[in-house]
Amino acid sequence: MSKMVGIDLGTTNSCVVAIEGGRPSVIPNRDGARTTPSVVAITDKNERLVGQAAKRQALTNPENTVYGVKRLLGRRFNSAEVQSAANVLPYRVVEATNGDAHIRLNERNYSPPEIAAIILHELKTSAEAYLGETIEEVIITVPDHFNDSQRRATKDAGAIAGLNVVRILNEPTAASLAYGIDETCAQRFAVYDLGGGTFDISIVELCDGIYQVLATDGDTYLGGEDFDQIVMNWLIREFDTQHGINLSSNRIALQRLKRSAERAKCELSTQLEAIITIPFIAGINAGSEHLNLILKRSEFEEMIQPLMERTRKCCEGAIKNAGLSASDIDFVIPVGGQTRSPIVLETIVAIFGTQPKTGVNADEVVSIGAAIQTGIMQGDISDQLLLDVTPHTLGIATQNGQFTSLISKNSTIPTKKNKIFTTVADQQTEVEVHVLQGESDLVAENTSLGRFLLSEITPAPTGVPQIQVTFEVDVNGIVQVSAMDQSSGHKKDVIVHAVTGLSQSEVDSARRHCEQASLTKLQINKYENALTEIVTLVSSIKESYALLSDRLSKEERSNTMKIIAAAEQIKTDSPEELKPLLRKLESTASKLGEMVLRG
Repeated sequence: MSKMVGIDLGTTNSCVVAIEGGRPSVIPNRDGARTTPSVVAITDKNERLVGQAAKRQALTNPENTVYGVKRLLGRRFNSAEVQSAANVLPYRVVEATNGDAHIRLNERNYSPPEIAAIILHELKTSAEAYLGETIEEVIITVPDHFNDSQRRATKDAGAIAGLNVVRILNEPTAASLAYGIDETCAQRFAVYDLGGGTFDISIVELCDGIYQVLATDGDTYLGGEDFDQIVMNWLIREFDTQHGINLSSNRIALQRLKRSAERAKCELSTQLEAIITIPFIAGINAGSEHLNLILKRSEFEEMIQPLMERTRKCCEGAIKNAGLSASDIDFVIPVGGQTRSPIVLETIVAIFGTQPKTGVNADEVVSIGAAIQTGIMQGDISDQLLLDVTPHTLGIATQNGQFTSLISKNSTIPTKKNKIFTTVADQQTEVEVHVLQGESDLVAENTSLGRFLLSEITPAPTGVPQIQVTFEVDVNGIVQVSAMDQSSGHKKDVIVHAVTGLSQSEVDSARRHCEQASLTKLQINKYENALTEIVTLVSSIKESYALLSDRLSKEERSNTMKIIAAAEQIKTDSPEELKPLLRKLESTASKLGEMVLRG
């Protein structure tokens, strides 16, 4: 039986956790780190790099290095948005034929789920190496306010990586699981989740091991990336003022600015000012210009105040929807790296009137919660029950562009609701069911999830047919809709497929491409390991030869020099073709080593 793990696929960093001995265990990556940067790069040889390896080469390969891909999952880009992205991102975002956002790397378009799948596959590989077991099933966390398209795109990413995503779990809910695993008393708390790309707030009630999410709110385009961008914009403006040079169109400069902006932001969490120095940021005439600026914490906090106000509005909305007041909240759990900023902690105190708990690891808590949910599902952890909610109101389009809801926002899932509708014309034999999600009474202001036709309706005057529309939302927040003409009994059931997203054939094709790339990388790793072994053996042979040359026969000296020459003039890139050479080197090194030991 394969092992199930929990994964936090983060905007900035990702983490994988497994249950071992009934407790969550964070799995280190190949570098020994507990989290992996959510960065992917494609080299000029089409090699895929992930994590620190991708970050290290970002300055020399900015156009083919992707970060923050989570923000593109399930999103559509119009031409204006593509142009806007081009102004702030070092890599190219393009509009695909179906309107989805794609990323152009090394003359190939990658869908966001494909890039996310590369990260997931790296986490899968690290987990399998660490656990010594095959990983096939996984729970992946997403922001509370991810819509249907974004959740499906996340599942697509898992499928492309060769994983069966058995559950999509909301991040704040996962965090509450991680915090409360040892808690037994009844309490109400808020999970304030400000990560790299998104913000979520959840109000949770915990009693006797039952987690009841009372309400959620959030913003899927508000996070640490926006804090970085504000600092980047400030750096660009200040440099332009000082030197008359606009750096916004220089992709390499943008990558350097982003790295410096992120570093300065982190420094301002513990210091009152950050010194930002970027040498040779721009060339001018025969010389170069350097960036040297000081950013004070007070200036930074003033710049990001509009972002903090956006989190405040979401928090106030969640408290109101839960039917509570701020004083009813016992404590607040801050989640996400951005919550380390003092201004964020001050904002939490201002909203809730209580100091946030800071004993939880903000970078790992979400993935730990996901792993706990795997333990609950597999029976490794008992006496825990999770009751999550749907983050959006769901309904259909009705007459005159009106939106009629069937399932309200913050309804506990899984849930199922139905409502009777009728026709708008005499003798109508079919109706279109247009499924939407959103909080407006107007269709035009909500998000379309899909459409389908119910045909073979019994002809009758307007208003006579009784058409029952049923909505069902599963534990992943995935929507299924059915419509039935009660007169004829004709019924149509559909799992609503998002207007945006990959088709099954595209997912299958991307998965095959991912598998092939994985095999290619395995070959590269084998080749590099073989080369390393060859270099080590040649060095050993040369040392032994220097000590023994006067004691070796002419034939032994000749054979030794030939094997060294062959090793130093390798003309193959196949690890299989290196095996005979390796065997000869090992044999030669062993013989000479024995002679050295005998003296």
